[in-house]
Amino acid sequence: MPQSKFFRIGYGILLVFLIVWVGVKISFIFYPLKVLVQTLFSPILISGILFYLFRPLVNFLTEKKLPKSLAILVVYLFFALLMTIIVIFVAPVLKRQFTELINSMPGLIQTAISKGQELTESEWFTRFTESFNVDFDKLSEKASDYLVIGLNLLSSNFKTVIGFVANVFFLAVTVPFILFYLLRDGDKIRDGLLKLLPQTHKGSVKQILSKMDETVSLYIRGQIIVAFVVGVLCLLGYLIIGIDYAFLLALAAMITNVIPYVGAFLAAVPAILVAMVDSPFMVVKVIIVCIIAQQIEGNLISPQIMGKQLEIHPLTILLLLLVVGSLVGPLGMLLAVPVYAVAKIIVVNLYGYLQLRFRPPEE
Repeated sequence: MPQSKFFRIGYGILLVFLIVWVGVKISFIFYPLKVLVQTLFSPILISGILFYLFRPLVNFLTEKKLPKSLAILVVYLFFALLMTIIVIFVAPVLKRQFTELINSMPGLIQTAISKGQELTESEWFTRFTESFNVDFDKLSEKASDYLVIGLNLLSSNFKTVIGFVANVFFLAVTVPFILFYLLRDGDKIRDGLLKLLPQTHKGSVKQILSKMDETVSLYIRGQIIVAFVVGVLCLLGYLIIGIDYAFLLALAAMITNVIPYVGAFLAAVPAILVAMVDSPFMVVKVIIVCIIAQQIEGNLISPQIMGKQLEIHPLTILLLLLVVGSLVGPLGMLLAVPVYAVAKIIVVNLYGYLQLRFRPPEE
């Protein structure tokens, strides 16, 4: 059998395909594992995010000679107090604006339709559609049909609502326990994994794990802090220009800005739609607020918090978000960058290790 490098690579690829083919044929064996992963994915993901947020506070308290378990409980109490303050002071405003938005939704839709009709009846728009041969009447009819179908599914699918409530209850029960043990025994888990490795590899693997931990920690804390600051900036701007539903729109901006680069554009969409119902001048003011908030975030906040430690080019992030978003959806867009950063660390270090291992001896 040929023993050249290319044939060995070919053998490896064929072996991977064979393993995948056999795995597909016996997929029923892995069904319990699939159920286990689906059940534990959400609580472990949320616990992991909170772990990187809470760990600096726990470490700070332990440095002050506080036992780790007690430090974790103190952080829990602080977080519960913060959530209580938010519920008392912010939740009523959000509830009121959400109720107003739902009650005024028919009027907003009617206003948007009227403005759309005025736009489509204008002379320049008619010339535009004729030049591109676009039938906007059919497009609007299809959009209305899809909207009606979506609303009917949402209102009639009672099981989905029950499942959502049950899932929230499950997360509320499991996440605090998983998070507690991650905060208390996180270092022990890493040391336990290192004990399984040969002594010659422990140093390099420990270095890789430390780099992965630092990268994920930087990304999660940085993105959440940046998103919060952008939400506050948008809220101040929306209050100044006097747009309706300022708190809801700022909350939407804060949530969408968790997604790097793309989130900035997603955050502006609901605000612009609300502003279109008001007046064209309000649209201009909303765009100005969004631009100012994103400029402050991009030039002042992100460089101070995130720095350049991820070492990922912005174009790579954009392409990654587009591909993963189309394949997996919004959750994939949230996880794409940290997963890519961790995979990059593993590949780079593994490649360096293999180069050193298989380097031909110098004559």
